[in-house]
Amino acid sequence: MKEHNYQIDLKWTGSEGVGTKNYSSYSRDFEVIAPFKNHLIQGSSDPSFKGDRTRYNPEEVFLSSIASCHMLWFLHLCSTKKIVVLEYQDQAIGTMTEEKDGSGRFKEVTLHPEIVVAASVELELVEQLHKKANEMCFIANSCNFPIGHKPKVRVQGQV
Repeated sequence: MKEHNYQIDLKWTGSEGVGTKNYSSYSRDFEVIAPFKNHLIQGSSDPSFKGDRTRYNPEEVFLSSIASCHMLWFLHLCSTKKIVVLEYQDQAIGTMTEEKDGSGRFKEVTLHPEIVVAASVELELVEQLHKKANEMCFIANSCNFPIGHKPKVRVQGQV
């Protein structure tokens, strides 16, 4: 078995001079960067938890990890089946539940990929490739909740 190691550097930027004196005394802002990356991710908590809505929250970053990992596997599988994908976009939606004690977890994620292909392809094959991409995706394999797929496929030049 092969192992891959990943590293990120996380820095909280919200001390505001008094730190975590109380729940309202600090900002939830943080920055994430990884070795050899040119851009950092500016994050905060969800606005429901006193975060900055203009920054990415951990839940959105998690959802983007699921969607992008799935997309990359799907594109790979299409290339092996000689399906030419010209465009791919997704509007991923995740539902998280929050418990009375403040803890929470995702209960489901649904991907809504919209794909443009060069030539006609059977929708059943596209659905099979999405299922296989889900089985292969490293992030999806690390989740303990269902990840659904509702793909739409369009042939280039057709409405």
